[in-house]
Amino acid sequence: MMACVFPICCLAQKKQGTTEIIAATQADAALVFFEPSDPAIPVISPGNFNDPTECYVRDGLPHFLSKMRAKKPVRIAYLGGSITRSDYMYRLQSAKFIQTLFPGTTVEAINAGISGTDADLGACRLQEQVLKYNPDLLFIEFAVNGGFPQGVEGIIRQTSQRNPQTDICLIYTVTSAQLREYEKEQIPSGIKKLDSIANHYSIPSIHLAKEAAQLAKSGKLTEQGDPEKLAGKNIFSKDGVHPLIEGGNLYAAAIARSLVKMMAAKAKKAQKLPPSLFSDNWQDAQMLPPDAASFSSGWEMKNPDSIGFARYKEWFPYIMKAEKAGESFSFSFKGSMFGFFDIGGPEAGQLEMLVDGKSVKLKSKGTNRFAVVEGSGEKLNRFNVFCNDRYRGQFICIELKEGLHNVSFKISEEIPDKRKILGERQLQDISANPEKYNRSVIYLGKILLRGELIKQQKL
Repeated sequence: MMACVFPICCLAQKKQGTTEIIAATQADAALVFFEPSDPAIPVISPGNFNDPTECYVRDGLPHFLSKMRAKKPVRIAYLGGSITRSDYMYRLQSAKFIQTLFPGTTVEAINAGISGTDADLGACRLQEQVLKYNPDLLFIEFAVNGGFPQGVEGIIRQTSQRNPQTDICLIYTVTSAQLREYEKEQIPSGIKKLDSIANHYSIPSIHLAKEAAQLAKSGKLTEQGDPEKLAGKNIFSKDGVHPLIEGGNLYAAAIARSLVKMMAAKAKKAQKLPPSLFSDNWQDAQMLPPDAASFSSGWEMKNPDSIGFARYKEWFPYIMKAEKAGESFSFSFKGSMFGFFDIGGPEAGQLEMLVDGKSVKLKSKGTNRFAVVEGSGEKLNRFNVFCNDRYRGQFICIELKEGLHNVSFKISEEIPDKRKILGERQLQDISANPEKYNRSVIYLGKILLRGELIKQQKL
């Protein structure tokens, strides 16, 4: 038997509006390190905007700023969704500002953004994609993707336990709907929850859209629109989620002002990690390599390059692939969540699942989070509405009662009704190339857990 890992979930689902835009952005992996001093990155300045509620300094960034002032090399990590992953939406500009703020200091920067994901996957991938690089400063951005509070708290606690001298800052990006709440001088409810976490741990937080909201309210900024149709207008975003360069500059300027504010504040001593806010926080979340599971003989270990997935190498050093119905994999663990991180596409199939030897049903708890409930017959469909002639990273997290568990999956004989899932507007490719879709391939990348893996004897 071979061993391996795996991810994404999907009960057939329909998504509309903002959720659909966010989910559709899941694509290839970004390079881990990027160069803040790249001359192509726009130079931003703090500007003259002043709102005392834009940034809450709390205990500030004492370790990071101390190293910067001493001209010691520093490393900044950005963890979030597509707004973090993408260029010119704040990450590049803010990193460049930090570099110019302390000339002569070596600044390395890490892009740990994965499009269309929340803090659930963020808490699982934190060790592998961020903490192993020992950052001095971690920016956390998940507000538009749901801002799962237990996941965010898990990220904070994991980071502080790994290295208490890694400073953390929560940053709040917005959708158009959230921006309108700021215009009314209200804080979106999800962001309020995140800020209660920042306050509990006395870490700084930045509301990146305060200036944008003021400009929109005064008619100097259009919240959402097509630049080609609104020539001459200052537009924040085209799709209501992802800022254009001008919007990204506003976000970065908020970070710049906040850093200046933190530098001026009196340095505080780092506090001990307080008790958790949520008893079910994801402090114990982890992402495991493929050899954590046992696989039947029909699975093949593939280099992403060899199957056209080179763009996923930053996530998956190798991928386990199988197509034949009945091929299976399994693993045992002690904990309260399991899942996987995989690649969906036209040929993706579905999996039958057993938990502790029984077929189960799932109840949705979020975009990619589910809970085991009474019932049976659930299939995990790895094909979804976003798999129309394209490949995308995807994941699933399944929560259950804390304890010892064995989970197993096998490829189903039943190919899902892909035409129905795609809908009438997306039938061109499946009609022209039915052979691409009439398959049940599973591409497995990582196993996700809350808890600890129980090693199985390899056969």
